Amino acid sequence: MVVVDTSAWIEYLRDGLPRIVNKVDLCLEQDLVGIGDLVYCEVMQGIRSPRQRREVSTLLLSLPRFDMVGFNMAEKSAANYRLLRSKGVTVRKTIDVLIGTFCAEHGLQLIHHDSDFDLMAKHIGLDII
Repeated sequence: MVVVDTSAWIEYLRDGLPRIVNKVDLCLEQDLVGIGDLVYCEVMQGIRSPRQRREVSTLLLSLPRFDMVGFNMAEKSAANYRLLRSKGVTVRKTIDVLIGTFCAEHGLQLIHHDSDFDLMAKHIGLDII
């Protein structure tokens, strides 16, 4: 199963970078994509048009869903944040550590367009497509 990060959904929905759009398309065609609650929130908060919100919500909610945060995942994410800092890696957004930790802990691959995930991948066992 593959999680598409908000950064990649933005590229996909805007028909942006072909390397990202093609990865998302391929995984969608193979029914490999799941959506996390954090990613859903980030994507939906950025859409202004009511019509586009309905269309995107319909697409995203048709995918398998993951509840990404709970106390256990929050604890693991905080530990990963401290680990990353000890390695000299500063992740700009806590939500990225939560998403990355969730994917690593559950053996899910990640498609993204955010350099923070590349920085954390080798340290927390995150599998990036």
